[in-house]
Amino acid sequence: MKVGLMGGTFDPVHIGHLLAAQSVCEEAGLDEVWFMPTNVPPHKEQTPGATPKQRLDMVSLAVEGHPKFRATDFELRKGGVSYSIETVTMLCEQYPEYHFYYIIGADMVRYLPKWFKIDELVKLVTFVGLERPGFDPGVNELPEKIRESLLMVRMPQIELSSTMIRERRAMNLSVRYMVPDRVNEYIEVNQLYDA
Repeated sequence: MKVGLMGGTFDPVHIGHLLAAQSVCEEAGLDEVWFMPTNVPPHKEQTPGATPKQRLDMVSLAVEGHPKFRATDFELRKGGVSYSIETVTMLCEQYPEYHFYYIIGADMVRYLPKWFKIDELVKLVTFVGLERPGFDPGVNELPEKIRESLLMVRMPQIELSSTMIRERRAMNLSVRYMVPDRVNEYIEVNQLYDA
């Protein structure tokens, strides 16, 4: 079983996340992609947004009905800071017959050597970097061990971020078509990201 891991705050999840997962699913021949909202990301400032439960609810709504996508509360249940090595080690112990593919943005590829316990991590997963036209992720400068554990995948380009969605909501602008319809309804009903 080949399983893609898509971590992130998903505050909120948007169609860019879903496009990325679909692209990796097809190009890497994955059986499933697990969307894992992080509890506390190690490299981001905590900004007030949706609660962990609301972020998981939105991810669940976004992937509902997709035969290969699923939402998991694995990192939220684990608690604490979400270090990739801890999550991956636990997943490999729980699912020894699975091979995991860790999906990251093109901008994260060049920082892989700085990741916590990267030497252990590259033995456990295949990293999948999402290519971006005109952006050099620095693959050739990576140490060989990391390069050997990295697959680059193309995806349709879309200029969209969770930050942009929160900012639009704060300005009382629509985020329809930027997030799945059910997520949009959830945001409106729960008055998330309002000014």
